[in-house]
Amino acid sequence: MSEEHKYCFTVEGKLALPYQYFAGTIGSVFLVALRDEKKILGLKHPKTGLVMVPPRQVDETTLEPLGEDWVEIGPAGEVTNFTVVRYEEDYQPKKPPYVLALIKLDGADTPLTHVLGGVDLEQVKVGMKVTAVFAEERSGSLTDISHFEPV
Repeated sequence: MSEEHKYCFTVEGKLALPYQYFAGTIGSVFLVALRDEKKILGLKHPKTGLVMVPPRQVDETTLEPLGEDWVEIGPAGEVTNFTVVRYEEDYQPKKPPYVLALIKLDGADTPLTHVLGGVDLEQVKVGMKVTAVFAEERSGSLTDISHFEPV
């Protein structure tokens, strides 16, 4: 060991801190609609007309505010890409193996990443038509959509 690294001792550990996150005005409207109305809302870009979900506060290229032109979308859509998660981490939404998919909801121009269920892993394919399944108990998070499943 070199002299400069002589006293570089590492202690492994975990740190958990309680915290609150403010979703912002746009995020709050989106999450409250999921929780209270089982509705998925997108935000229509005032210049391009693109409907984005999850909604964004500002245009990602110009950083201009997008306003509040809300559009109800889905709950059905199409898988545009996917991966099978086969390893386990504490932060994952469920025990592997499971499918994490990009889903372009009907009426939206951007895909939403979410869990795909109710289908064998080998049967998942790009272009598959799916629909949202809402959780019985909702708390105001993206997991208020329990998962998507084939229609």
